[in-house]
Amino acid sequence: MGTAYLHAVASLDGYIADESDDVGPLHDWYFNGDHPLVDVDHPDVHGAPFRVSAVVVVSHRPRPTGWHPEASYHVATSVEEGIARAQELAGEGEIGVGAGEVGGQARSVGLIDHVAIDVVPVVFGRGKAYFGTLADAHLMLEDPDVGIRGDGVLHLRFPVRRDAGHPV
Repeated sequence: MGTAYLHAVASLDGYIADESDDVGPLHDWYFNGDHPLVDVDHPDVHGAPFRVSAVVVVSHRPRPTGWHPEASYHVATSVEEGIARAQELAGEGEIGVGAGEVGGQARSVGLIDHVAIDVVPVVFGRGKAYFGTLADAHLMLEDPDVGIRGDGVLHLRFPVRRDAGHPV
């Protein structure tokens, strides 16, 4: 089974979007990379080359209207089912789980191995929290095992602590 990462871009104060689900400047750094992603059929979609790594989406919502017909898409009725399906698809590969309410739920039931956060130098003050609504006490993570400084972003990764004295 592969490694499951909880991941999102967040403000310095831990928000992944404002109260209206607007990410504001959180994703501006995506256009600073050196690997352009351009849809040859729709080069004007993003207004500039979009720069990302390979992505697989697993969701509990129906396929969005206009979704690329070749994009993989799987419906799940629970967080546990969604993670299981993603792990089945990934095999020994890694899976990414979006932060927020669903990601926080996956973390709270012990399905997350690492927390990855791309921290952007902006403060929102309020909005959608990285871990959603935490139902349990403090979340303890191990010391970061990855830290990479980027252009307008700091990439961090923390292994999830799994000892008996701390919740998963």
